[in-house]
Amino acid sequence: MDNKKLAELLFPDVVNTPEYYEEKYPYRKLPSKAQVTRMAPSPTGFIHLGNLYSALADERIAHKKGGVFYLRIEDTDAKRKVEGAVETIINVLKYFDIEFDEGAGCEDGENNYGPYFQRQRVEIYHTYVKNLVERGLAYPCFCEEDELAKVREQQDADKVLTGYYGKYATCRNLSYEEIEANIKAGKPYVVRLRSQGSPDKEITFKDSIKGEIKLPENIHDIVILKRDGVPTYHFAHAIDDHLMRTTLVIRGGEWLASVPIHYELFNLLGFKMPEYGHTAHLMKFDEETGGKRKLSKRKDPELSLDYYRKDGYHPYCMKVYLLTLLNSNFEEWHEKFPDKDINEFPFSVDKMSQSGALFDKDKLHNICKNELSKLSEQEIYDFLYDWANEHEPEKCKVWFADKEKMLGILRLYMGIGMKRRRKDFIYAKQIFEMIGYFFDLEGEAAQKDNFRLDDATVNDILDEYLATYNHEDDNSQWFDKLKAVADKLGFASDMKAFKAEPEKFKGNVSDIAEVVRIAVTGLANTPDLWSIVHIMGEEQMRDRINAAKK
Repeated sequence: MDNKKLAELLFPDVVNTPEYYEEKYPYRKLPSKAQVTRMAPSPTGFIHLGNLYSALADERIAHKKGGVFYLRIEDTDAKRKVEGAVETIINVLKYFDIEFDEGAGCEDGENNYGPYFQRQRVEIYHTYVKNLVERGLAYPCFCEEDELAKVREQQDADKVLTGYYGKYATCRNLSYEEIEANIKAGKPYVVRLRSQGSPDKEITFKDSIKGEIKLPENIHDIVILKRDGVPTYHFAHAIDDHLMRTTLVIRGGEWLASVPIHYELFNLLGFKMPEYGHTAHLMKFDEETGGKRKLSKRKDPELSLDYYRKDGYHPYCMKVYLLTLLNSNFEEWHEKFPDKDINEFPFSVDKMSQSGALFDKDKLHNICKNELSKLSEQEIYDFLYDWANEHEPEKCKVWFADKEKMLGILRLYMGIGMKRRRKDFIYAKQIFEMIGYFFDLEGEAAQKDNFRLDDATVNDILDEYLATYNHEDDNSQWFDKLKAVADKLGFASDMKAFKAEPEKFKGNVSDIAEVVRIAVTGLANTPDLWSIVHIMGEEQMRDRINAAKK
């Protein structure tokens, strides 16, 4: 077989050589031990927690020593592409404070190693496929699906490994004349790698996370170029990682099975293989079985990053939580240095989990409570405004119409100025549900808790409360008047007296306060009622109380 003649037959328009691209994309000039990492999602419209988990690791590794973190879009499968998916990927990751140094969406930066969309790089891939054909390491395959199905049936009957290899690779040894005749007849074809692997040999692969692993050599003549001339993921990623000078690839554990293919591709292409680190699966406790299982796109809405954006989880809290999963020593470091920027943490691939990382929403919520309690009133105000403006624009106009009112609410719920800060807040949506009673929006101030006393008693309490109310009273004077209402209506104003002889009273002053609290807020449990009334204002308070009377 004249392989050079075959290469010209298959790729007559390819004029560049691999050497051309090696010169065009030189090795990067970076500080010592700096790493080049990447995120390379498919534009399917779904970006999940696992993507963020790996992206955070990539970003930390690259930026720890002054390296490069870039975004590449692997769009070789046109059927899976969703309109607007790339913008979604960029915007979601930007929300979670994952910034790329170069790549798709970074048009303002230096993009010397682009283009970063694989479908724009077809010319490059063809150059390397042509080179493999010239070297006798790739060939065209004209097999139709029904022919491949018959091969699989024969392999099942022979009780051997299924796939296109060895004697089952029917197009492997076609002559030049047969190939030329098929092409002239207009038969569609793919290009396959002529694997050099042996079924009785192994490769020794050092995973950056899992350590040394032995795997069988690849023996399959995998497709490297599809019928439409676009490469498969396996082939494209090898070319791209090499020419973009990637040094470390962090990816999901499901890709570990592909290592033999990638190992052979890098070897046959003459490339130095980047380091690979395969992350542990994100797991959760299954309430039905009581065991652990992988987070599922179908079963678990919390796998989608949109879930966290829509509910308004603070990106910093998400990063803190994911770092506890990514590096086993982060939690101890963060507790020791709570005021340090988490970017100062000495992130290490060596400390990444080798087994399944357990996703625990309760722990995430505890981290949110702790981290949000550290924010200033202005920081939490800005965060809530940005979320509301994007997700509840009409309500946002009401919530933020009076900045001092909102700041007063935040001070009350955050305990600013108190010896110990309160830790009530988890995420934006929950915060607005918690403070919604301050605003006269439909559904926000609706009564949620029922009065425990009869209607006549409730009306008497509210009438007496309004009759003596003075908005200028301080907290102590206000509470003295509540006690006076209690005494007048047969409730105990003195808790000691009530505990000693409860049968003498209808209740106690806390029952009086509860009636007023439910009338004003719709809730039986809230922060300090005097503070609530003074944030809300007398007019709104009176309107609420009058509306609550039966």
